[in-house]
Amino acid sequence: MRPVAVFGVVAAVGRRPALWAVAWRQLRRTSRPQWWRHRPFLPVPPAAYMRFRLVTQYGTADHRIAGEDVVSYLQWCKMQVG
Repeated sequence: MRPVAVFGVVAAVGRRPALWAVAWRQLRRTSRPQWWRHRPFLPVPPAAYMRFRLVTQYGTADHRIAGEDVVSYLQWCKMQVG
């Protein structure tokens, strides 16, 4: 994910404290195992997973991730848990 997209996603989720726990849970679930041992040393999903999600969401892997789309996804995740 591009740094600009990361800031947009963090800003969109940061404005919604009710989604912080859901965001943290999803980040833990989608991050690579032992992410701290591999570059970029951040808890980010593997590149192949991100390409898959981008293609299924937007139809292309080159699309910029919209913060509001991540918020919608997290709201959906929250509804699924209860």
